[in-house]
Amino acid sequence: MITRMILVSVPKEKAIEAERLWKEDCGPLMIEQPGCKTEQFLRGRENPGEFISLSTWESQEAIDRYRSSDAHKQIQQHARALMGVAKVEVKTYEVVG
Repeated sequence: MITRMILVSVPKEKAIEAERLWKEDCGPLMIEQPGCKTEQFLRGRENPGEFISLSTWESQEAIDRYRSSDAHKQIQQHARALMGVAKVEVKTYEVVG
């Protein structure tokens, strides 16, 4: 299993828009992808403009398939409105225990 974290920071005034975008458009597309086991969207308690998309995948191959899928392209299109103001960082982790 691989856990994938997408860290997103947006200005405070864009936080509600970012949250709506993920809940309504991006998250549902991601969880439907083959090999995606879980997907959660976390909001920072101290800074409501900080978010983490936390997803668990069965393999790197599943992530690679997703990254070349139409769903991934749709998610990128949905997020483009925030990209001018958002900082995005993607990290992956393997479960070791």
